[in-house]
Amino acid sequence: MAVFKNITGELTQELLAAGDNINVTSISLVNINGTLPCTVDLYIEKKLTGKFYLMKDINLPIGVTLDFKNPVFSNSLAEFGLYIKLTKSASETPAVDVIISDV
Repeated sequence: MAVFKNITGELTQELLAAGDNINVTSISLVNINGTLPCTVDLYIEKKLTGKFYLMKDINLPIGVTLDFKNPVFSNSLAEFGLYIKLTKSASETPAVDVIISDV
């Protein structure tokens, strides 16, 4: 099974909720903004423990795909959720497509 998300804007967005029972084997991110790069934070979070970053302040150029293989993350125990935060580099709204695989 794969999870497909279109993420737009600078708000933190949940990609996988705690307890979704997904054994993540890869995450692909592609900047779909037509003119500007964006900065990406990707992290897991547990309510009482806090954030654990998989990627922090990664510059994602226009049209570039970033493949994150074997992140060793499973949220089957209803403890960790997977989150993304985009930051724009200028006045345009950042936009990224995300594919999360568990195969």
